[in-house]
Amino acid sequence: QVRLEESGGGLVEAGASLRLSCASSRGTSRTYVTAWFRQAPGKEREFVSLIPWLGSTFYADSVKGRFTISKDNAKNTVYLQMNDLKPEDTAVYYCAASGRRAGTKSSEYDYWGQGTPVTVSS
Repeated sequence: QVRLEESGGGLVEAGASLRLSCASSRGTSRTYVTAWFRQAPGKEREFVSLIPWLGSTFYADSVKGRFTISKDNAKNTVYLQMNDLKPEDTAVYYCAASGRRAGTKSSEYDYWGQGTPVTVSS
């Protein structure tokens, strides 16, 4: 069992930045892909970004160039730096992890955090 805990969400104005953190009870080791998803009110959960233990990061087109995913293996933590936030980024952001190869579908991930809300005002 892997426990994930997100933090760092909040209420900000458009153009501001936030950094989300996802702390894992298990090491961000080669066995895992860690991803961020988000779910806006009344909408389906959507992929934001992922970082594999080995390989390249990947982003949804809607956040490419504004969001950066990174990890600190020593702290078992994955981060999502969000810059130039827009009202359409408003959502609950979830961290997810998989013990096998995984991509942009939420069904590919076995472990989920409880989510952290991000609200961007215009």
